[in-house]
Amino acid sequence: MHTPQTLLAHVRALTPNLAPAEQRVAAAVVSDPAGVSAKTISELAEACRTSGTTVIRFCRAMGFPGYPELRLALAAAAQAGRETGWEDIGSDIGPHDTLDEVIKKIAHADARAVEETGAQLDQDTLGKVVDAVVRARRIDIYGVGASAFVALDLQQKLHRIERIVYAWPDPHSAVTSAALLKRGDVAIGISHTGMTADTVGSLAEARANQATTVAITNFPGSPIASVADYVLTTAARETTFRSGAMASRIAALTVVDCLFVAVAQRNYKQTLRALERTYAAVKARR
Repeated sequence: MHTPQTLLAHVRALTPNLAPAEQRVAAAVVSDPAGVSAKTISELAEACRTSGTTVIRFCRAMGFPGYPELRLALAAAAQAGRETGWEDIGSDIGPHDTLDEVIKKIAHADARAVEETGAQLDQDTLGKVVDAVVRARRIDIYGVGASAFVALDLQQKLHRIERIVYAWPDPHSAVTSAALLKRGDVAIGISHTGMTADTVGSLAEARANQATTVAITNFPGSPIASVADYVLTTAARETTFRSGAMASRIAALTVVDCLFVAVAQRNYKQTLRALERTYAAVKARR
């Protein structure tokens, strides 16, 4: 089920899996939800250079039985945007933007990534991932590029509460480690696009060895989701100069923090003792 806060994030996440004509409808919906909600199906089809049948297919791909239900949902999403004030700030950065405008637009993209990620994060799936991590003999985390920083952050957090966990930013080390996993272990692959071949390959190897596999990605229909037992989705958008790449990292860190805190909460007293001991160990070095 969609809420006004999560609908547009859901559309963006599913867009890569749509046919080209349906992608044009998705682009119109994301760029102007209020305007689309005011159009008839014929007007929208004409604006997107497609047919009413394609619009109906798009509606069903988004989980709506028809166009009237989509229009109502888009009107609610537009109203939610007006109430939060987010619609007054764009995300695209132009060559003549002032430094003040650049700061506001980047802060807007990052804040929206955190807010929308939290709003659409599936609690049931997260709970099952937490269960698996708590029970795990060993945890592997895979990610390259910007996702490697997220992987290392999760590794450091879980290590501080006495979990046996390894982050593998090097693809060869990742896949060789995955080959040694077994049933009861957990492997977590982090990829914004879900198409990073090295990360997908390592997660697939872990799954072949019967480890529980988890994907953290912005696109639930991407290749990494096909090799994951559980998929945790982020909600970051691409913008000019790839500031979306920054927002994607922040969105993934939001998921990582939720996962870490939920795991830490399961053994509250042990967690506090471990955090106190590790804090005391580094305090003198500050």
